[in-house]
Amino acid sequence: MHSLGYTSVPPLLKYLRHAEQLGVAIEPALAAAGLQAEQLNDNSLRLPGEAHEHLLDYFCEHSGDPLFGLNAARFVLPNSWSVLGYITMNCATLGDAMSRIMPFEKLVGDMGTSRAELHAQHVHLIWTCRHQRPRIRRHLVENVLGSWLQYARWIADTQLTAEAVWFEHAQPADTTLAQYEEFFNCPVLFSQPYSALIVPLPYLQLPLRQSDAQLLRTLEEHALGLMATLEDASLEQRVKNILRQLLKEGLPRKEQVAEQFAISVRTLQRQLHQAGTSYQHILDDLRQELAEHYLLNSTLPIQDIAQYLGFTEPRSFHRTFKSRRGMPPGEFRQMHRAAHPDS
Repeated sequence: MHSLGYTSVPPLLKYLRHAEQLGVAIEPALAAAGLQAEQLNDNSLRLPGEAHEHLLDYFCEHSGDPLFGLNAARFVLPNSWSVLGYITMNCATLGDAMSRIMPFEKLVGDMGTSRAELHAQHVHLIWTCRHQRPRIRRHLVENVLGSWLQYARWIADTQLTAEAVWFEHAQPADTTLAQYEEFFNCPVLFSQPYSALIVPLPYLQLPLRQSDAQLLRTLEEHALGLMATLEDASLEQRVKNILRQLLKEGLPRKEQVAEQFAISVRTLQRQLHQAGTSYQHILDDLRQELAEHYLLNSTLPIQDIAQYLGFTEPRSFHRTFKSRRGMPPGEFRQMHRAAHPDS
């Protein structure tokens, strides 16, 4: 049977708070999910994805709220995303916070994956759910997109609205479009190619209300340590996390990475080859990811970005960037700036 992965405790607490407010008994819900009340006091606990499904299923069945998943999003808090919540809270801008979701979302669970796509004047914040059962998938997707919006409003301290919300599923028969539009305060479209919040590009530059660069660094170090302990984090992901830390001291060497795993360079290369990748491939991907992040979310001069990423001279950075993105870094940054000149 296909494993449903795992979930951490914090996302489940939103369901419990909403259910309590609706007057639904919590004990039988936990029993149906095979959970003990004391397990919910441990935010670092990882529970099987099946428990997440059973709990959500029970509440959909017994709460009398056809929009249970969406309405539970109102109860989102920084700790709803474990350490990732505190990381995003301490970023300088909303764009910065968004760029932290993808590398660290596994700390919350592996219910799905996020990605951001830049379109002309908008960013599509996309979430792909890995749960297949239609009802569970629908409520999870609605909960995640609803939570993102509520949380963004909270950390940016402003009543943000998306340009539109897309759902891949059809509109449920027992709901009205008005209920969705009231929640999101924007047009909501169903049966779309994917589920996403469509937000205006300038939102990426919105300052957050309590950014703290020093605390952010500490939290990221902590999160990287946690990521490295996820037993099922792929070797590729673990190598990437180590490289992310080593890059702060200049271009990493294979020997340093192998040392962290307590194996020889040769063994490391063999294991990566078996996983269908290579050390160079992972390093190139990470440098590209960080390059785009700094170009879009900072005012660092391009030669400083090149240096930070371990390029000995800006020219080779330009060449590498262009071969992957089809345009030099300056043009990539300019395109972004042209979309919102105030940044």
